Formats: sequence, C-alpha cells, structure tokens
Amino acid sequence: MARPRTFDEERAVDAAMKVFWTFGYDGTSTQDLCEATGLGRSSIYNTFRSKRDLFDRALRHYMEVRTGGQLEVIESGLPIRERVRRILWDAVEPDPTDPAGCLVVNTLVDLAPNDPEIAAALERDHAARLAALTTAIRTAQAAGEIAGQDAAGLAEYVFVVLSGLRVAARGGATRSAQEAVVAAALRAF
Repeated sequence: MARPRTFDEERAVDAAMKVFWTFGYDGTSTQDLCEATGLGRSSIYNTFRSKRDLFDRALRHYMEVRTGGQLEVIESGLPIRERVRRILWDAVEPDPTDPAGCLVVNTLVDLAPNDPEIAAALERDHAARLAALTTAIRTAQAAGEIAGQDAAGLAEYVFVVLSGLRVAARGGATRSAQEAVVAAALRAF
C-alpha cells in the first residue's frame, strides 16, 4: 500500500522553479532540487517522474503566474503608458525573493533552440501576452491616447525591451541603467 503524500506539491514546484530560474535546467542537479524542495530523491521521482517533468511543471507555473500578472496589468483600465511602465518596471524593481532575470528568457536561450516542445510552450505564452498588449495599444490609439503606430510592432518592442532588461539584470545591470532604458522605451508612448 502506497504511503500518502505528506508534502505540498505546489510548494515543491515553486521551490524547484526558483532553482531552475537561478541555475538553468542543465545547471540544476537532482540534489539541488532535493535541497530546495525538502524532498528525497524517491519522492521527487515518484511524484514528478523525472527532472524534466518537474522542470516542465515549474516552467508552466512560472508562465501562469508571470503571464497572469502581466495580463492583469495589460487589461486594466489604466492609461496605456502606465500599463507599459508597470510591465517594464517589474524588471527594474522585481520581488526581492526572486532570482535575477527571467525563467522564460533563460529557457528561450538555453533549451528552446533544441527542444521543439519547450519552444512551442514559450511561443504560446509570448503570443498570449503579445495579442493582449496589441489589443490594448489599438484601443488606446482608437481613443486618441497615443499616435497611430504599428500596434503589433509596438507591443513586440515592449516585450523585447522587457527581455533585455531581464538579461541585463541577470548580468548585474545597475538600477539607474535599467531606469534609463524604461524612460527611453516609454517615449514611444
């Protein structure tokens, strides 16, 4: 008879997410995951089947939380410039308990070029955020809030800047440098 689980699976996924976010998929060992989650190897493998399965769950969790937060900002009734500022500012002033950078950007660079399944998941996530921001920009343009530029291109620009900010943060960029980038990006709005 199997023993019942005595741990919170979602908490374990969240802890694993932060380890993968910090060290990447290849840089994370099973021992790192055991230490972060407080689980033994057998519990990890019995629950998640493999390191890859746990990574997939952690990446999905990250995208649900981060994309969900961005979509809330994008779909808010704030002026479009403020929505964009808040999206970008998240890279300048992240949660202090989060690792530097972005798990999605790291995964895009490290795994997506050789993993079609990961690449497709990241593309779906990006497409959802891009579609929402493009719609918000078009709505703002129709209301006369901003000039009629290419809305899809402008939305793509915001997410490219955000990705660059996240990479710069991981590389140790100063806050003042990141603030300057946000100020420059907001001139488009």
